[in-house]
Amino acid sequence: MNGRPAPHRHATTAVRRLLAAGLAVFAAAFLVATPAGALALPTAKEFVSNLDLDCFKTTTYQPPAVALTLKHINPVLANQPPVQVTLGPREQLCVPVAKNNVIPPSPALDFVRFVDLSCYRVSGPQINLPLSLRHLNPVLQGLPGLSVTLSSPQQLCVPVSKNGVVPPPDVLNVISHIDLLCYAHTPNPSMNKALNLTQLNPVLVNQIPPRTVQVAAARQLCVPVQKSGDQIPADVFALVRWVDLEKFDVVSPATPIVSLTLKHLNPVLANLPAEELRLTGAAQLAVPVSKNGAVPPS
Repeated sequence: MNGRPAPHRHATTAVRRLLAAGLAVFAAAFLVATPAGALALPTAKEFVSNLDLDCFKTTTYQPPAVALTLKHINPVLANQPPVQVTLGPREQLCVPVAKNNVIPPSPALDFVRFVDLSCYRVSGPQINLPLSLRHLNPVLQGLPGLSVTLSSPQQLCVPVSKNGVVPPPDVLNVISHIDLLCYAHTPNPSMNKALNLTQLNPVLVNQIPPRTVQVAAARQLCVPVQKSGDQIPADVFALVRWVDLEKFDVVSPATPIVSLTLKHLNPVLANLPAEELRLTGAAQLAVPVSKNGAVPPS
């Protein structure tokens, strides 16, 4: 014996080294594929029931007259035919708020705080559809429901970013697919309730102070739609299809005149030019509701 390792030992060592190297490459690839900072998605109920939007009148602007085909995606309205609309003048910017200092819990807050919707005048056929609405937000759940009949669409509200502040990728993947078609309805009962509103979006939290508004007549029901050409991921679709917001008129104290630059986030409208605007006064409050007893899943 000369003390040298047997040839098969050299082979075994080489195989072990190759296996170790392969496992290291696999582990590195796994870490890249599953980023540690990914945000957990809220449930549909967590997300929708905490989504309150403070809707401001804006300076006038006419976007390019884009023609859109909209498909209803909420289960209650899924049998309605597609709606053809053309973007008209911008009328409102709706931004996220908390009511009566009840801040949405995580993970809903991570997503709700970036839901900014720019609303444009549209028109479409009357549907004359009766619906029973119930409040979903915890602050309003004790209020009676509403029985309304939808008539014709008046606005399309679409997702935007403000002043170049773009949401994190996981959040953007959700809110970029929130498109709401707002229908006029009758009757228009008054909520007749005072609510304190606190801004949640980082761009406005230090520009518009908390204030108390008097909530008046129910005016529009805004329901989720999908624009032709927008491919919504399945997990996102399971959230945004439940976003039903009832818009109430408000009487509000004066708010600061804020200048903003908007950029469209939805893929179908992403090539539209940036929009300059000033907020010229509060107009409405949009609050989450369910339709005909169909509640977002927990």
